[in-house]
Amino acid sequence: MSSMTKQSARERITSLFDENSFVEVGALVTKRNTDFNLGAQEVPADGVVTGYGLVNGNLVYAYSQDADALGGSMGEMHARKIAGIYDLATKCGAPVVGILDCQGLRLQEGCDALDAFGQVYAKQALAAGVIPQISAVLGVCGGGAAVLAGLSDFTVMTKENAKLFVNAPNTLDGNYTEKNNTAGAAFQSEQGNVDILAEDDADALNKVRELLSVLPLNNEDGVFNEECTDDLNRTVESLAGLKDAAVIAREISDNRQFIELKKDFAKGIVTGFIKLNGMTVGFVGNRSEILDDAFKCVEKVEPKLCACRAKKAAEFVNFCDAFNIPVVTFTNVTGYVAKVDCEGKIAKAVAGLSYAFANADVPKVNVVYGEAYGSAYIAMNSKHIGADLVFAYPDAKIGMMDSASAAKIVETDAAKYDEMLNNPVSAAKRGYVDSIIEPASTRKQLIYAFEMLYTKRELKPAKKHGRF
Repeated sequence: MSSMTKQSARERITSLFDENSFVEVGALVTKRNTDFNLGAQEVPADGVVTGYGLVNGNLVYAYSQDADALGGSMGEMHARKIAGIYDLATKCGAPVVGILDCQGLRLQEGCDALDAFGQVYAKQALAAGVIPQISAVLGVCGGGAAVLAGLSDFTVMTKENAKLFVNAPNTLDGNYTEKNNTAGAAFQSEQGNVDILAEDDADALNKVRELLSVLPLNNEDGVFNEECTDDLNRTVESLAGLKDAAVIAREISDNRQFIELKKDFAKGIVTGFIKLNGMTVGFVGNRSEILDDAFKCVEKVEPKLCACRAKKAAEFVNFCDAFNIPVVTFTNVTGYVAKVDCEGKIAKAVAGLSYAFANADVPKVNVVYGEAYGSAYIAMNSKHIGADLVFAYPDAKIGMMDSASAAKIVETDAAKYDEMLNNPVSAAKRGYVDSIIEPASTRKQLIYAFEMLYTKRELKPAKKHGRF
């Protein structure tokens, strides 16, 4: 299929599923409203194809909006069909994929359309943390439809033909599309509203299939495992001196498979999924460099937490915890970004990150591979807030602050301060680090750790829910 050809709603949904596995539900559903001459207009399936099938051999539910039906509008029965798919998926414990291409609500149907649209929001809210939800934005996704993507766990968006917005660029004060295309994939990705960018429809749906391949079907399905074809004892010599967590994630993962999320947003922290001995593991890591495929530095990044980085990591950890996915962190953080526009948000954001790690009861392992200073280090899955195991590289620095600054305060020299306090041996003697490991052995050490933690159970005080 040509990458230059826009697929129809039916072509999109059938190409998502394994061959010949798609079963349509509600094919004969049509609109009820006949006002404003609607009765004379045919709307096949009321503008949305819904159903279920197999993706990588697993049950998945999906809906695909038809941009050619009544101008791509979303009417009452259209929304009710989506709500019905959510009911089935939640009862059967299977993911939902929404293929979004909608111009907005059908004005001719008024409050009936609003009511049904609101029901979809409610179904998504009920399904949150129960089944994975993925949105693929392949066309226009504006106004209230943008909230559908926002309520999903992950959003995939095509780079050229898709639009995602609440308010169109030309309606924003002082803005217009040519000045700043706020509906475009580049802008939405940089703002953290899109997890994965794709070249075209086919690429987007392939990326959805890839994402589904590492996710459990539901929150009770257990850790996602598959047979590992990589060497469990493979040493990774390339890790020595690396300061790009995205490269580290790729190097340690089975067959170097890494699905990075929100790549263009808050680049100082990396989130995504890796595989260790066939087990899906959530990855969170600070970085101070961005490397290209040749391991050459193309951008320097301050290894500090800011509000956006903390928010990005917290949301990801909360997802992993909801679906029983273990988490590994690679810590290299020296403090907080000191900028006026960040100061008003950072305390709350880091509180959210600390809460996410402390609240998560999945297996949690931390690797200190660089510097780890102050309360920013505490928030990064430290032993102090509940990490099950903490590893450190021999040249790691762990302490209150960098030795040069600390030495001035306590009136000593930096080398002596490093020797006494800012080193992994000092932290290990106090039980804050469990083992000092060589970088090359990281992969096998993590595999051993997560195998040991596989049956972890943790009891916490009963509560309705947290406040972050």
